[in-house]
Amino acid sequence: MKDNKPNRTKSDSASAAKYPHPEYQYLQLLARILKEGKSKKSRGIVNMKSVFGAQLSFDLRYGFPLLTTKKTPFKWPIHEMLWFISGDCTTPKYLQEHKVNIWDGFEDPNSVKEGTLGRIYGVQWRHWRKPCWGSDTECACAGDHEVDQLQWAIDEIKNHPDSKAIIVNGWNAGELGEMRLPPCHTLYQFVVIKGKLYLHLFQRASDVFLGLPFNICQYAALLMMVAKITGLEARELVISISDAHLYDNQLDAAREQVQRKPLAFPKLVINGKQKTIDDFAIGDFDLQDYKSYDQIKVPTVII
Repeated sequence: MKDNKPNRTKSDSASAAKYPHPEYQYLQLLARILKEGKSKKSRGIVNMKSVFGAQLSFDLRYGFPLLTTKKTPFKWPIHEMLWFISGDCTTPKYLQEHKVNIWDGFEDPNSVKEGTLGRIYGVQWRHWRKPCWGSDTECACAGDHEVDQLQWAIDEIKNHPDSKAIIVNGWNAGELGEMRLPPCHTLYQFVVIKGKLYLHLFQRASDVFLGLPFNICQYAALLMMVAKITGLEARELVISISDAHLYDNQLDAAREQVQRKPLAFPKLVINGKQKTIDDFAIGDFDLQDYKSYDQIKVPTVII
């Protein structure tokens, strides 16, 4: 088994030996919910156990954080992230074309445009609507009614790397009624420190068993993508969660998973000479040396 830890000097070799595998943070969160979680209702037919306030961090020098204590799909969350980045995600057509079914069943049959998901996630990232004052002829926007938040963030990283306000927000309060689901991964912030790029994701809620492993994978990949096109080193992903929960039909599976010992994280190489965030394709991502325990299957909860 390869050692995925970064190169260290003799002076810090002792602390390196004590460094706990980052996946234990995830297992500890599962165990915390199982022990301390309070029962509550969900929007769907399956209730949940929930705890308030959780945070996980993944230093990418220790490998790419694709969970190993159960087999975790890699291409599915990457496809979903590319779908978000495209800004064209009002329907799951792209995902279905690539045999990714994670949004199947979420389409709103009562939508004005039947079968759509609405203005979710990537639509807000790339096509946030500006307020428009006055009549069309008097509008101060001069026909420019959208903000490409993700491109703006990338430009800020390049031109104003010391900024403390490089944020992409999916929570558009004025358009929540146009979304099939209000965004669970609500906003994210980039921070640059001495040539290293950091990403902090805030989640209002997280399905810790099914959703969180995907979010860890896809936002680590987003960090690497943005680092590549801005000439920085992808350093650390931090995820903060308000409502961390397990659905009642996931509890036995979570009990099984917390008994497993993490394996070494794999390595992710992004091939190509991408210059913009829109240049990435699924074939560019090369996951190497991934080893894991068997998959633990649970039903998908439609909410």
